[in-house]
Amino acid sequence: MGLTTTCIGAYPKPDYLALPDWFDDLDQPDPTGGWLAAMRALGEEAEAMLDRATRDAVQDQVDAGIDIPTDGEVGRENYIHYHCRHLDQIDFENLTEQPVRSGNYTARLPTVRGPVRVAQKFLVRDWRRAQQHTDRPVKITMPGPLTMADTLADTFYQDPAALGKDIATALNCEVHDLARAGCRHIQIDEPLFARYPERALDYGIENLERAFHDCPAQVTRTVHICCGYPDKIDREDYPKAPRDSYAQLADTIDESSIMAVSLEDAHRHNDLKLLEKFSRTTVLLGVVAIASSRIETVEEIRERLRLALNHIEPNRLVAAPDCGLGILGRQRALAKLRNLCQAAHSLP
Repeated sequence: MGLTTTCIGAYPKPDYLALPDWFDDLDQPDPTGGWLAAMRALGEEAEAMLDRATRDAVQDQVDAGIDIPTDGEVGRENYIHYHCRHLDQIDFENLTEQPVRSGNYTARLPTVRGPVRVAQKFLVRDWRRAQQHTDRPVKITMPGPLTMADTLADTFYQDPAALGKDIATALNCEVHDLARAGCRHIQIDEPLFARYPERALDYGIENLERAFHDCPAQVTRTVHICCGYPDKIDREDYPKAPRDSYAQLADTIDESSIMAVSLEDAHRHNDLKLLEKFSRTTVLLGVVAIASSRIETVEEIRERLRLALNHIEPNRLVAAPDCGLGILGRQRALAKLRNLCQAAHSLP
């Protein structure tokens, strides 16, 4: 059987699903403006189209050998704002222009106008849409409080910790609904933990725990921490999170209620002694790059996993891509997943 395999979240949208996709232009100044109009343009076919695209994304992952697939996030314009659309007091009509991601670019962002609360629950629907197409457990993903707060314009709280606290409470409602529906793998994405480890340690991990509060023990609670996407494939010089961020966060995460942590390793290798800092936590190790067109060989992936196994037990190591696969296109994504699964399933 070998090591378990999973994906992180996004899968390339099929050509027949005419929805905006931030992977087409990751630094676009209006990351969310066209989604609602595009959904309306799908008309009465919207649900059928989303079901077909989700089925195809799940089936590709399963055919490649992935043990824990995701829904592919094919209905989302990006992984943050799709969720924000279902929260109260976030204004998608009057957008605010402001710098994001440490000032790396400027975007027109949805704006927080009042106390953030759940407006409409939706993730159980998305999970069921995916789970009906496989007998393997589908993991559902959602953006984390720190990352969401950093990707909104806030005119109400003026305090990212307080905004994150209310976002976490709203996320917790989805977590419990998913658990009751039968979902056994829930992942919260917090790439901003790597960008701002001091904020993560100050209040980000506390809010992450709030999002998972009282989550049933049978649900695997995962946090994904990536280091940043480039704006196009094969770009080498894009801004990345500090190299030592994972080491700064490791002890606190290992002491928390988080059961699994997803770390990038393919685009920039870590010192694998990092894995020894996680004495209880499962590690989802990124072993294929998600913004490089080069297809990693089976032996290359297998060797990296062998080296990782010198520092962590096999039952706590999961093989994964670095992050979401949307920028690769379907054929490259499939090729990378097939090699990943062949390598992982041949170990230990």
